[in-house]
Amino acid sequence: MSEVDLDPVIHSASRLRVVATLAALERGDRVSFPRLQKLLDMTAGNLSTHLRRLEDAGYVTQTKTHVGRTPATYVELSPAGRLAFERYTQTLTELLKGAQE
Repeated sequence: MSEVDLDPVIHSASRLRVVATLAALERGDRVSFPRLQKLLDMTAGNLSTHLRRLEDAGYVTQTKTHVGRTPATYVELSPAGRLAFERYTQTLTELLKGAQE
């Protein structure tokens, strides 16, 4: 196996951190954009850019709503994103096992 086998959408260090954080949530759970931003210590612009790429791939969904009069955005890992992350981690594990042999 080679790096080509790793999902290029997830393989970016920043997007990997986003997906891993969201994968730690229970299925169907979501996190607010500001909370995710704080957890990852990313700027709003940087996080938005990576979320857009993940959303374009179908790996995350963003729900925009209001809490009172304040706009709120919630992010969650889609079923396709969860499957892609599982495949990514499985491939990475196989690569690491091969490197030890």
